Amino acid sequence: LETDFACVDCARQAQVIDRANMAAATDDFYLRYYQGHHGKWGHEFIEFEFRPDGRMRYANNSNYKNEGQRDDMITREVFVGQSVLGEVQRIVEESEITKEDDHNWPIPDRVGKQELEVILNGQHISFTCTKLGSVLQVQQSKDPEGLRVFYYLVQDLKCLVFSIVAAHFKIQPISK
Repeated sequence: LETDFACVDCARQAQVIDRANMAAATDDFYLRYYQGHHGKWGHEFIEFEFRPDGRMRYANNSNYKNEGQRDDMITREVFVGQSVLGEVQRIVEESEITKEDDHNWPIPDRVGKQELEVILNGQHISFTCTKLGSVLQVQQSKDPEGLRVFYYLVQDLKCLVFSIVAAHFKIQPISK
C-alpha cells in the first residue's frame, strides 16, 4: 500500500508541476464567452471560459422546460491539458478575430447579447453584439466580413467546449 500512496503523491505532484508549467507557457491566454438574454423564463445564458492554468468553466442556465419554475444551473469545471489549451489558442489565432472591430456589429437588444473576451499575446480584446440566429443575419449586417469571423469562431469554440463537457461528464462505463 505504501507504494500506491507514493505513486498517488507523485502523480499529484506531477499534476501540480504540469499545471505550473502550463500556466507559465500560456500566461497571457484567456478566453471567456457569454450568450444570454432576460426573457419570459428569466435570465437564460451559456457561458464558458478558459483560464491560463488550464481550468475550463462552463455554465448553462435555462428555465423554459419547467414553465417558470427555477431549474438548477448546469455548471461544469475541468482542467484541460496544454494540448487542449494550445488548440483553443490556435483556433483563436487562425480566426484572426484580433483584427476585427465590433463598432459596426448589431448592438445587444431584447433578443439578447453575446460577449467574447480574449487575452492573447499581450493583447486584450472584447466584443459585444446581439445574439446571432443565422448566417443571413450576419450577411445583412453593416460589417458582414468581421461578423462572419466572430460567428464562425464562436461556433468552433462552442463545438469544442460541448465536446469536452460530453467527454468528461456524459460518458458511461462499458457494461458487459
